[in-house]
Amino acid sequence: MRIDSHQHFWKYHPVKDAWINEKMKVIRRDFLPSDLEPLLFENQIDGCVAVQADQSEEETRFLLDLARDNDFIKGVVGWVDLCSENVEERLEYFNKYEKLKGFRHILQGESDINFMHMEGFQNGISKLSEYGFTYDILIFPKHLKNAAKLVAKFPHQKFVIDHLAKPDFKIQNFSQWEKGIIAMAQFPNVMCKVSGLVTEAHWNRWKAADFTYCLDVVTDAFGIDRLMFGSDWPVSTLAASYAELCDIVEDYFWEFSIEDREKFWSRNAIDFYDLKF
Repeated sequence: MRIDSHQHFWKYHPVKDAWINEKMKVIRRDFLPSDLEPLLFENQIDGCVAVQADQSEEETRFLLDLARDNDFIKGVVGWVDLCSENVEERLEYFNKYEKLKGFRHILQGESDINFMHMEGFQNGISKLSEYGFTYDILIFPKHLKNAAKLVAKFPHQKFVIDHLAKPDFKIQNFSQWEKGIIAMAQFPNVMCKVSGLVTEAHWNRWKAADFTYCLDVVTDAFGIDRLMFGSDWPVSTLAASYAELCDIVEDYFWEFSIEDREKFWSRNAIDFYDLKF
């Protein structure tokens, strides 16, 4: 079995999706389940987790509607205003949706590097475990030090780092990232998604070897029990086909045991997000 633990859907809107700049214009269109399903089938992927791309409850409901109508969408990571005074009321509301597994805030987009230490945000994080919700950490290497302080404060909260915390494969300078990611791995409540690799590399001239060093680091730091595959489709289409994404990690983990490969490709994601089959 294989699970894609990280992909997106959207109906493109030039204002809502202003983050899709001119350089990324090839993804300035709708990406919906009908676009993804054949790719999953072709690559022997049995289900996926849809992750928010817009910071609104409307986005959360949009993904939940897609998950309701498409069985291969096994989980949703939505958005809720964690800083809101009525966050507990909203979590109570969303708790009725079986496929809603957790939440994400686009921390990498916040101008204040200390945003994750704001009292309101941390209050929201403190409520998630009461409802069994996970939290996806979307950050750059410069945020890792603060992220380590965050996860240390909430040892009973399940966290997962998206996209390896985005090491810069273009310049190949991993010192800050490596120090930070190893520190994060010391916390047993934190997992890491092997996702978003190609979008942080040179889109038109990356090669699989570009990713080996960072894959070595996260595998040594987290161990196979705390890694999971994610495609970051359709953002990943800026640089690679779905099959190419699978090939990168398939080749890297090929010499691992069947049991370990099963953990990476499916079991870890199923357990983390409590996915139902």
